Amino acid sequence: MLTFPNAKINLGLNITAKRADGYHDIESCFYPIPMKDALEIISSKKLNFSSTGIPIPGNTEDNLVIKAYHLIKADFDIPAVEIILHKNIPMGAGMGGGSADGAFMLTLLNDYFKLNISKEKLEEYALKLGSDCPFFIENKPKLVSGRGEIFEDSKLDLSGYYLALVFPAIHISTAEAYNGIIPLKAETSVSVKETIENHPIEEWKMILKNDFEKGIFRKHPELQAIKNNFYDDGAVYASMTGSGSTIFGLFDKSIDLNKIQADELIEL
Repeated sequence: MLTFPNAKINLGLNITAKRADGYHDIESCFYPIPMKDALEIISSKKLNFSSTGIPIPGNTEDNLVIKAYHLIKADFDIPAVEIILHKNIPMGAGMGGGSADGAFMLTLLNDYFKLNISKEKLEEYALKLGSDCPFFIENKPKLVSGRGEIFEDSKLDLSGYYLALVFPAIHISTAEAYNGIIPLKAETSVSVKETIENHPIEEWKMILKNDFEKGIFRKHPELQAIKNNFYDDGAVYASMTGSGSTIFGLFDKSIDLNKIQADELIEL
């Protein structure tokens, strides 16, 4: 059985508090985009994992698709499978590719073995894999809060826009991204929800912020330059997504798309 885990972008990212458990409270809007990995499972006598495409560093046992398998296996005693992952979504780029792989693996196992696990239970499993993972169970635009696990449906629809993406060869760890962050209290910043729901996209440039940008752009000024270039090319909105380092620009159809310098251009 085959499925295609997709990436997401963050529209705005406010860091509002440092929590006692070491995490941070955030607010953002997660928006799924049609840039995809490919994930397949096949019946097998023993558990096996292989990957193609972008090389995946680290220990195989730390991969979220393997962790997802073991989560389901612990409760349902499913048989072994062979797992094949084709990696296309850049890693360490703030696009949630690894989180999507883990969440889609949960759903894939549920469907393949006809386990009848509810959406709510799948989201519980996904949260054990990581804060972003539950988003990819329903995989629809969501307003996000808490440490990234509290979701509210969003009616945001970017159909008709083009998404330009640049993937710099810069890996930014979560620890690096949070280094030096001073959370702003929610009441002192314009909320992502308020901006998304009540302001047209043409006004986002002045309102919708990513709190990670200030520190990361100071350390990696080339990322600031990419964002500026998107605006020079006519983007209605541009930003770093998540904790980086991918920079995206949203363009309407009136723009000459042939002039935009991007690694990927997607019609939403």
